[in-house]
Amino acid sequence: MSSGAAREEDNAGRLARLLRGPHPVVRIVTSEEQEARETVAEACLALDADFWTWDTIGGLSRGIVSGESAMQGTEGALAFFQKLSKLELRAVFAAFDAGAFLDDARVLRAFRNALPVLERTESHVVLIDHDDALPDVVKAHSTRFELTLPDAGETERIVRATVQRLMRSRQVTVKLTKAELGAAVKNLAGLTRRQIQRTITDVVLEDDAFTAEDLNRILAHKRQLLGGGSGALEPVESPASMDEVGGLDRLKGWLKQRARSFEPAAGEFGLCPPRGVLLLGVQGAGKSLCAKAIATAWQRPLVRLDAGALYDRYVGASEQRLRDALKQAEAMSPIVLWIDEIEKAFASAGSGNSNDGGLSKRMFGSLLTWMQEHTHPVFLVATANDIEALPPELMRKGRFDEIFFVDLPGTPARKKIAEVHLRKRGRDAKTFDLARIAAASEGYSGAEIEQGVISALHEAFASGRALDTDTVVRALEGSPPLSVTRREHLSELRAWARDRCVPAD
Repeated sequence: MSSGAAREEDNAGRLARLLRGPHPVVRIVTSEEQEARETVAEACLALDADFWTWDTIGGLSRGIVSGESAMQGTEGALAFFQKLSKLELRAVFAAFDAGAFLDDARVLRAFRNALPVLERTESHVVLIDHDDALPDVVKAHSTRFELTLPDAGETERIVRATVQRLMRSRQVTVKLTKAELGAAVKNLAGLTRRQIQRTITDVVLEDDAFTAEDLNRILAHKRQLLGGGSGALEPVESPASMDEVGGLDRLKGWLKQRARSFEPAAGEFGLCPPRGVLLLGVQGAGKSLCAKAIATAWQRPLVRLDAGALYDRYVGASEQRLRDALKQAEAMSPIVLWIDEIEKAFASAGSGNSNDGGLSKRMFGSLLTWMQEHTHPVFLVATANDIEALPPELMRKGRFDEIFFVDLPGTPARKKIAEVHLRKRGRDAKTFDLARIAAASEGYSGAEIEQGVISALHEAFASGRALDTDTVVRALEGSPPLSVTRREHLSELRAWARDRCVPAD
């Protein structure tokens, strides 16, 4: 591996350009505090401005090292902002975790008193915090700056630099082809610079080697890292293939036709990459399995957006988590982004009676805006069961490339589903009467057929007999499907979808 180094000129350069303008207060929302500190410090070098830091432990200090040239008596937020009103120098002040104190009326007043001084001296305060829970007046007087995640080129440089650093202190075996290194870089997409360094360090130190075997370890570390914080994004193993999905031939054809739409040649031909599909239909009909199969068929990572993990009790924090999750999804692209049961994710957005102060509607609006405007190769697969809870804006043409209705499987599909689940459990499907099983499972969803096979296995195991067709049929007949217990709901769903959706089968 040739030499390389992680660089942050992009973030520092962008920040320096921002600070050359009339922006006395800038806020950076990030968990990567050290990266933010270094970015501000580099921007100060470009601006030839003094760099100061403040926190409640060290107070106001000059330079990168906390405590260097510290001003006594400035540990409190009130004292800090009062000091800003008296300092007649051109500088950039990085303030850490100051947001928690700006709810205090005296601190807020001191902050506002400092603004004219900052403007006159061409100085700036950069508020660095882990969330954006600030008073509206502070947001009105500040500009938000986003730290970008590293692209593929920078990620590769970080990987090379990290491995080389480890090789200077220990014996490390490196065996990676160019393609395998590219796969490692792809697996690291969506992580911060520090997270990439930690991940590579951890996988190398496990066995003092960096080889193709580490590709899965990188994914495991990434899954653990993304599970921290809000945990809104979750990489999903997607070994499912379209062969495991019974029926849905029209949906399969649509996906197959667009499989090459992400290639450069498609753009040259005048095509835009597909943006997503909405799969609406009966519970257990295979919508979630389709999301996994799409990722496998298109050879893209599958990432699930857990909307429940977005919600936070602090004002503005939930919306910020959604923005951060979507930004991270873009950084991880190309991916398939899966939102399961989207109507539950934004429960109050589709009703006139909101009991959350309009939070769901605001978050849903942010999602719709992103769906309309994002330019990254993120293919959205959303599933839904309840049409009444779906906000009408979601159904508007242009939100999704297509809206498919996934109905209960027909006879050929039920035979295929039974075959798949029998083979998955080590049985030779040819020894079963699949036509009879399909007939017995009329009105059953794919999930209900699977449960029938599992129940039959339990019965056969308990009685010490081999699994046979009779046992499977008996298990199915002993458990009425939802199409019977919720017949009226299914009829309404089909009637609604008839003129609004494309049949998936």
